[in-house]
Amino acid sequence: MAEFRLETPRLIMRSWRDADLEPFHAINSDPEVMATLGPVMTRVEVADLIERMRGIEAEHGHCFWALVRRESDQLIGWCGVIRGTVSPVHGKGEFGWRLARAAWGQGYVTEAARAAIEWFFASRADDSVWAITNVGNRRSRAVMERLGMAYRPDLDFDHPRLAADDPLLRHVTYELPRSDWSQK
Repeated sequence: MAEFRLETPRLIMRSWRDADLEPFHAINSDPEVMATLGPVMTRVEVADLIERMRGIEAEHGHCFWALVRRESDQLIGWCGVIRGTVSPVHGKGEFGWRLARAAWGQGYVTEAARAAIEWFFASRADDSVWAITNVGNRRSRAVMERLGMAYRPDLDFDHPRLAADDPLLRHVTYELPRSDWSQK
């Protein structure tokens, strides 16, 4: 399979490469990055996560792709779309992102997610795109709102992979219908 590549003015979303392991591990082992996402990850866990993304891309033609700066080819995180695995987004186009702390506050996630949504609606027949996050993840929720996604309080849920006493248990759901996107 040819390497996927989607470019924006400042960024590239692309298929995962072996060389991405070390910089992505650095991102996923940063306690500030993982504060609203889950526990910091070991190198082995990050390697398994990258392999999972490769498998998802092979099956569906998309995943949470490696996100790099165009000017330096530096990996700064991931952004893209998978088929959701938990209700209420199970089987739906679920968008997600994770960014190195040094890259926060520069509009990278919004820029990448817009391009990924545009690609998704041009390439897939889904009527909506979706995103979920921990209720307290203000940064991600702000990105969802900048993208034009609407908060769906009727779809709030407890994440089934988290313990009942986990502070990240409660999740929110956002939706962006194709019709709303095409009107922009």
